[in-house]
Amino acid sequence: MAGQSLTGSCFLAVVLFSGILDASLPLLQLRAVVGEIFIHELEREGFQEYFTDQPELSFDPPITFHANLLDHPDLPQWLRYIQRTPFQTGYLYGSATDKEVGTQEIEVTAYNRYTYETVRQTMVISIVPSPDGEMPYQADFFVKNWNVEEVLPTDVHELFQQAVDSMWDQEGLVVVNISSALDRGGRVPLPIENRKEGIYIKVGSKDPFTECLTEAKSPENRHRCKLEQQPVLTCYDSFSPRFRVDWCNLTLIDLTGVNTTEMVTIYGDGVLEPGPEFSPPEDAPDRLFLSDFLLTFLLTLLLGLLLCLLLAYIMCCRREGVRRRDLKTSDIQMVHHHTIHDNTEELREMAGTRDVPRPLSTLPMFNVRTGERINPMQTSRYDSAQVPLILAQQ
Repeated sequence: MAGQSLTGSCFLAVVLFSGILDASLPLLQLRAVVGEIFIHELEREGFQEYFTDQPELSFDPPITFHANLLDHPDLPQWLRYIQRTPFQTGYLYGSATDKEVGTQEIEVTAYNRYTYETVRQTMVISIVPSPDGEMPYQADFFVKNWNVEEVLPTDVHELFQQAVDSMWDQEGLVVVNISSALDRGGRVPLPIENRKEGIYIKVGSKDPFTECLTEAKSPENRHRCKLEQQPVLTCYDSFSPRFRVDWCNLTLIDLTGVNTTEMVTIYGDGVLEPGPEFSPPEDAPDRLFLSDFLLTFLLTLLLGLLLCLLLAYIMCCRREGVRRRDLKTSDIQMVHHHTIHDNTEELREMAGTRDVPRPLSTLPMFNVRTGERINPMQTSRYDSAQVPLILAQQ
């Protein structure tokens, strides 16, 4: 009985603890349009209210987010998440395509980095086709002095859209996509001089490009870009100074002449079509490997033998020999050589048969009158090693 009550208490504690960890926000309904930028701001204050344990000294705890497709480890391909620091707002952004039309459930988990609490929220994103269809004219601008999370707020990218309106005068202008330069192969900037990563903002319209935009891609301006110079625009640059647009990286996309039906990729169900089973051959013909063996080993041995014979011929057969050397040497030189050789042999024989004592002149120090091994110039006896051999050294 006591064991059952203990088990029930533990189960109740686990349920309560898991309830604290898995606190969830109400279901959120969102809407995304194909061909237009989708941005959802993850407000830290909305999740912070659901954290139960709030330290008195921490009024603004660091909060990080993790977003994924429900029952999947990551986000869908068209959706991205960014949060620069735990004290800043997180964003979900992206541009859906026709193949994503439908409903997708996104699960967002907020982590309190002080108390390790978590709060979850499920978002249902309804992706609908664009009523105006795909924009046939699209311009991709590269802005060098902004990061992607700085442009995602509504007031900022609307301000950029107004700058495009002044150069591309028409009404149906929409922001198609916003992406970081790092996602397009850009390099991480150095953390000096307030440098930014840069962003690509794609804007679409049904109206053709104006002359102000097309002249940025003229041959003269392309030549200036090759010389690392900015293109010359006749119209007023409405982006400056707030947005520094790199006009050399401007991309103008015209989809009017593209047949979209030919670009559609048809995917199968991943199952092979039914057919006869594979039957491997039962009897394989015999194969002789003698020729392969001879070619591999005997050819190598033959080459090694030829190299050895060549080396032996060079070392042994190409020598001059004593007789040929003597024939090439003059008689006077040979007589002089033999005389030195004979005299040396004679001196060696005389030294070997000599029985007399060693001459005093060969000793290190001697006195010619007494034969003593002392300096005759000195009367006192002391260490002879200190006596100089030559009087000039005194």
